[in-house]
Amino acid sequence: MTATSKALTAVGALAAAGVAGVAYAGLIERNWFALRSATVPVLPPGSESVRILQVSDLHLTPGQRRKIEWVRELASLSPDFVVNSGDNLAHVEAVGPLLRAMEPLMEFPGAFVLGSNDRFGPVPKNPALYLTRNYARAPKLERVDLPVDALVAGLRAGGWHDLDNARTTVDVGPHRIELVGVDDPHIARDRYAVVSRPAATDVALTLGLVHAPYQRVLDAMTADGAGLILAGHTHGGQLAVPLYGALVTNCDLDRGRAKGLSRWWPGAGGDVPTQPERAAYLHVSAGLGTSPYAPVRFACRPEATLLTLTAR
Repeated sequence: MTATSKALTAVGALAAAGVAGVAYAGLIERNWFALRSATVPVLPPGSESVRILQVSDLHLTPGQRRKIEWVRELASLSPDFVVNSGDNLAHVEAVGPLLRAMEPLMEFPGAFVLGSNDRFGPVPKNPALYLTRNYARAPKLERVDLPVDALVAGLRAGGWHDLDNARTTVDVGPHRIELVGVDDPHIARDRYAVVSRPAATDVALTLGLVHAPYQRVLDAMTADGAGLILAGHTHGGQLAVPLYGALVTNCDLDRGRAKGLSRWWPGAGGDVPTQPERAAYLHVSAGLGTSPYAPVRFACRPEATLLTLTAR
């Protein structure tokens, strides 16, 4: 075989591998839903454990029946509490299907915050921009408004607490837990100063909820004493490299925290690696969906997470 033939063979093999990778990411992995689990020791010593189910980033369109039924089946877990961390919609007619997906879960107490894609529909973008800092800003196309009021009304009617720039206290199993949340920082709708105050001392835990885990919100919540913060938005990077991890987070959170459980404290994103004795736990869900204009996932399966809160 000549050198030219060898080169052409190598190019052909690379092209075939690329086609196979795109087919896998677009046809298999993005529909290969996973239930993750994690144990978080944040309750007072001697406390009974409770379980919180987190669902996030469905980016639902009306025809995604498999995703809807998979989410409905999560009710069989019988969680003590359900958290929805936003970006439910990807279509103007998706509110009805989304509420069908959530219907069995709303048999349990829960809370939610909104993401940008609960208010504004996706628009076509160059997929390559996803790997740059400009993805969230480009291109400037006509905005597609989504029926966010109908979504909020439906979730509230199911008994869930709206935590968009709000604070409340709820019963989770045998525990009294304080909840605090903000509207989506990704589109500058967060108003944490409105609800900021030191964590309550007569509860088992103060839990923060935010869609996009921007450092300004994480710092403020942990400074006030939140012991656990739940977020979504990142899609876990959506495209990851095995043994390397997420390529981007689509916010100012570092790649190492793009999904899963980690620790956070005021200033954790800075250059000085100091950590207070009681740093909060941060859980970032990789979420269950993608934009219709970037319908791929690679080395980052769509997911929901069952968090078991245990005694410290």
